Parts: sequence; structure tokens; C-alpha cells
Amino acid sequence: MAIPHWLLMSPLFLLPLLAQVSAQQAGCSVSNNKPSVPENQCPYVVTTVLVQPGFTLTIDPSFPDGQFFTIVGSELQLTKCVDYEEDPVLLLYLLCRDASGQSDSLEILVTVLNENDNSPVFAQPNLTRDVPEDTKVDTAIVARDEVSASDADLDTIYYELTTTVQDTDGYFAIRGVNNPEIYLQKALDYDKFNSTTLLLYARDRPVTSSDPTNTGTATITITIQQSDTRAPWFLPCTRIHNDSSVCISSPYSGRVNISEMSTDPLLLEPGPIYAVDPDYTIRDRIVYSIVGGNTDEVFSVDADTGNLTMNKIVTSPDSFLLQVMATQVNNIRKYSVATVEIKVISKSNFPPYFEKGVYNGMVFVGLPQRSFVYQAGDPSTPLVITAMDQDFPDNVNPNIEYYLKNSTDFIATKDGLILTNVVLESPGTVTIQAIGKDVLSLQEASTIIVVEIILATAVTPSDKTYSAQDMAVLGGILAALLLIALVFLGVLIWKSSKWNGKPVKHLLKKKLSKEISGGYQNEYYYQEDEQPDVSTRQHETSETSSVQAETAVPEQPALAFYSSSAEEMESLPKDFIAPTVIFEEEEKEEEKEEEAGQEKEVKSILKTDRHVADDGYKAVWFKTDVDPEAGERVEVIEDNAADDDDDDDDDDDSDQDLQKNEEEEEEGSDTDSHHRGLGVSFASGSSSPPAEVTVNMSYTDAGTEDSEL
Repeated sequence: MAIPHWLLMSPLFLLPLLAQVSAQQAGCSVSNNKPSVPENQCPYVVTTVLVQPGFTLTIDPSFPDGQFFTIVGSELQLTKCVDYEEDPVLLLYLLCRDASGQSDSLEILVTVLNENDNSPVFAQPNLTRDVPEDTKVDTAIVARDEVSASDADLDTIYYELTTTVQDTDGYFAIRGVNNPEIYLQKALDYDKFNSTTLLLYARDRPVTSSDPTNTGTATITITIQQSDTRAPWFLPCTRIHNDSSVCISSPYSGRVNISEMSTDPLLLEPGPIYAVDPDYTIRDRIVYSIVGGNTDEVFSVDADTGNLTMNKIVTSPDSFLLQVMATQVNNIRKYSVATVEIKVISKSNFPPYFEKGVYNGMVFVGLPQRSFVYQAGDPSTPLVITAMDQDFPDNVNPNIEYYLKNSTDFIATKDGLILTNVVLESPGTVTIQAIGKDVLSLQEASTIIVVEIILATAVTPSDKTYSAQDMAVLGGILAALLLIALVFLGVLIWKSSKWNGKPVKHLLKKKLSKEISGGYQNEYYYQEDEQPDVSTRQHETSETSSVQAETAVPEQPALAFYSSSAEEMESLPKDFIAPTVIFEEEEKEEEKEEEAGQEKEVKSILKTDRHVADDGYKAVWFKTDVDPEAGERVEVIEDNAADDDDDDDDDDDSDQDLQKNEEEEEEGSDTDSHHRGLGVSFASGSSSPPAEVTVNMSYTDAGTEDSEL
């Protein structure tokens, strides 16, 4: 019959208990035969023992772990510190003897408890890496296996990466908090930094944990190796925003004389053609070539030095705009192009020069910036420096520009005026070197300016000067006053016209009409005979039906031309026209009211009919129409109308005669018919052509009218 397996195993479990019981029965016992002890702590009470009288209890020396323990009284103590990482379990036996020498053993199994007493450890705490400047972003710099840390406590490791070099943050990073692989996070720039030091921390607790944390550290030194990343730079160049990786080159400029061959390298500004490889640790060699603007191959450039020379003379004044390329020998894709302007000028045989070796000036303390420096002793005349050039007529070279070489308190204008550049605060004497430079030939002349800075209180009232700003303020004030005066005058005119009930221009027009019609004319020229004949009636009909001719100026009297009949008008020459002043309808009404009270009417004395029977009648006839043998009493107008313009004395005599005739005619004139304005009618009693009469009317500024017959 087979015995069950559990029955066979049960005695094994019972043996320790039986041994303990037997030991206890023998007189020795322990409170715990499987105690636990923390690592790295000693002395430490492992358990308590009980020994009956007559018995002795000792540690069996045949087991090596017994060296860690001792029995002190009734206590089993751990006397030697134990490291969990080395001895996680300790086994010892205790011997219990009676008085007869018989012994029994007690087994004690001690478990060592693990404590967080170890820091993470890097296999390589110091690493060095060389990283090319053109390394692509996200490239691994240090592999994970090389920077992984281990922990004897078998804790989970947490990593953190920092840098010790300023301004190098963000270029390198780790893949994750538990993955210490280091990679490139941002593109490198050798000009910004060429090395940095990284610190990689390994912790057995998270950074935010409040538990005690053990930390390990690894140092990684990164060295940046410069790569060929930039094209050549033409010097001199200007860095943008203090960025050493960007430099802007200025164009070059030079001059050559027309129809003249130069064998030496051309002098250029701001310097000779020169380019460098900005990757200065590489310093690749640069070669030069002209790639554009070299018409007729006039110029050539040295491939190694960059010197520009002439191949032939230039016969045209046209300028050249060359394009010079600088290329790296080992990498032709790295190149730059510079512009070189070559101006063709006439040869300068004489350099510019200053007429004075020393100019003396003066300026006052406290004047604003850009104030004039005046000639010494003459505070009203600005100081002007002038460089002469015998290559030009009158020694005046328009291409000369001026600048000051050793002073920042003063500046020179293009015209040679010296101005202050700052507000001068204290008196003294300043010596300045002034340069006059021909911007085409690049020739220069120099002189000395001695400026005496004096206190403004030393200036007398007669010497006081005014700046352009003062004049501008004064002009503005005067303009404002003039505007106010004009507005005030306009208001007065408007008020005056409103109060009088009539527009001002209407009143002026009325006054002008009166002056023209009667103020400066002999009224008896407009009187007519008491019994007008047919010709006169035809003249009145023609006057009322004629078309008024007005001038281009509104509201001003116009001149109209009339004739006594259509046949007479056609038969007269073009110059034989008499003007008549006609006014507007509203003026006619006003004139009628004003003339209603006049005692005498104006009639024309120029008649075309003879009244032989009327002895009291006097008419004006032309010489060509008068019969000398008729014996009639007439006044003869000579046919010299064309000459009257040049002879003022004849006009006066004629006017006096006519006025005398008008006074005699006025006594027997008729007041029934009315004529307004200046009306003149002509008729001929004979078949001979009428004499030419020109009536010129000219208005002077005073409104007067000169009439010539």
C-alpha cells in the first residue's frame, strides 16, 4: 500500500518543531528562529533566548554566518553590519548543552532587509565627444548604453541633462526621463560657441519625490568642430546686429582717366578687392574672376590677389559696373559676388588746395545743435572754408566735399560751412583739421580751423544775431497777423454791403459808370439839335437796336459800336468806329431817376445835316466835306486824327475849341430828346469819301477817359 506523499513530507515539517520542543525540554529555547534585520545597522537585537539552569547556549562556530552574531545575556545580537547587496540571508546554529555534556542545536534563519542606501552609478562618468558644426538636428550624440546608470538597490533610474556653459542651453537633450540617450536638438553655430560641458544626473527617485534620493552624475564634454558652411566674405564688411555669422560687404568704387592707360593696379574705395573664408579654421583659398559688366574686356582681375588692372584705354565717359566673384578653391559652390563701380573722369592735373592755412572762427556757448560758427571778430558772417582747384574755371570744383577729421563737436557741410554738432557748454579754444576732398579724383587738401568758444554774455546788442529758427518764428507770426487783418477786412466789407442794402461791387460799378459817362467828358458833345433830322432819328433807331458788346470782366461797362445806317457803316473804314458806353438795365433805371432833375439834356453836336437858315446853329464838319466858297460859318476839324496820338498839344487846343462851341450851343439846345452814353453819328453831304476819324478811349487808373477825334 502506497503511503501518501503528504504523509512522507509531514515529518520534515515537524522536525524543527520537535527539535525546538526537545531543546526546550532540554532547557534552551528562542523567541523567533526566523527574524529579520535591516542592512547596515549594527548592533541590532535579532531575538531573545531562554536557558534553563544547568544548561549552556553557544553559537556554533562551524557556520560562517555565526561571526555576525553574539549572545549577550538573553539576547541574540547582530554585531557586524550586513549589506543586503552582499548577504541578503544569514544562517546560524545555537548549541544547547546540559551538565552531562550532551548538546542539541537550534537553527536560526536571519533575513536582511534591503534599504535605499546606494546611489546610481554610471559606467563612464566622464565622456568626450567631437561634434561637427553641420551635424543635422536630431542626430544621436551619445548612445544610451554609454550613459546608462545602475543602482545596487535595483531602483528605477530617473535622468536629467543640464549644461554648465552660458548661452548653450537647448542645443542638446535626452530622449526621455528614463532614456539617457543624448541627441542634437538645435543647429550648431561655431561662431556662437565651440565647446560646452553637459551634466547628466541619475536619480533613484523622481525629482518631485519627497523620499530620500540618491543621485549619480556623469560629465559629457562636447567640442564643436567648424564646418565649411559659409561663402567667402569681401572685406571690409559690416556685421548685422552684432551677429558674427552675417557680414554685409560694401561695394567697391574706383576712377580711371579717360583716354589714359594705367599699368598699376587701380586704387579702390573702401579698399582693394579682398575676400576671406569666414570658416577661419578651414581657411580655404580664394580665387577671383570678373563675371559681368566688363564691356570690351577693358579690365582684368588677378585670380590670386584680386588686384584690378586695365587692358586698354577708355574713350567713352561711361562708367563701368563690374561684378567680381570670389570662389573657394576646394568648394566652388561656396562663392560671393561684389560690385565694383569704375568711373571714367577727366584727368586732374592739379590737386585742390585751401587759400588759407588757418581759418579762425568763433561760436557762442549754449547755442543749439547745427548752429553756425562765425568768422572771428564778425559774429554776423558764418565761417566758410573753400578749397580751390586749378583744373576748373575760376578755381571752383563742384566735386569737392568737406569733412572734419579730429572733432565730433563740429561738422562741415558740403558747401564748407562749419556747424556745431553738440550744445557747447563751456568756453575754450578748439583746433580742428578740415579736409576738402574731390570725390571724383579722390585728391585731398587740408587746413586748420581754430574755433574760439565764448560766452554769449560777451556779445553786445549791436552784435546780436538771429538764427534761421528765429526768422521762421517771426515769419509765422507776421503771416498770422496778416491773415487776421484780411479776415477782419472781409468782415467789414460784408457788413458794409449788408447795411447799405447794395452790393459793394454794384456801387463801384455805378461810380465807374458815372465817371465814364459824365465825370471826365464834355457834356456838350452829347447834345443834339432841337429838331433832329432824319439822319439823327436813324441814329437813335440804330442805337436802341444795336447789340451790346461787353468785356470779359463782369459788372464792368462794355463798349458798343453803332452807325447811323447800314450803308454808312459798310462804306466807312474799319478804323472809323465810334464807341458808345452802354450800361445794364438796372443802371439805366437809376440813371433815369437821377437825370430827371437835370435842367439840360446831353445832345450830340456832330451832325450830318446843314441848317443854313439857322444862324444860331453851329455844326462840326470835316475838312473834306466843307466848301471853302460857301461862306458858311463852320469849325473845321483837320484830318490829322492819326497824328493826334503823338501830339498832346493839338488835343488840348481842339478840346478848347470844341468846348467853346458847346457852350454856345447849350443856350439854344432842346431838352426833349435824351441820349445816354457817348453817341457819335456821321453823314456825308458829298460823294467824296469821308475823312478817317479815329476815336481812342483809354481808361486810366483814376477812371478818366481820353478821347481823340
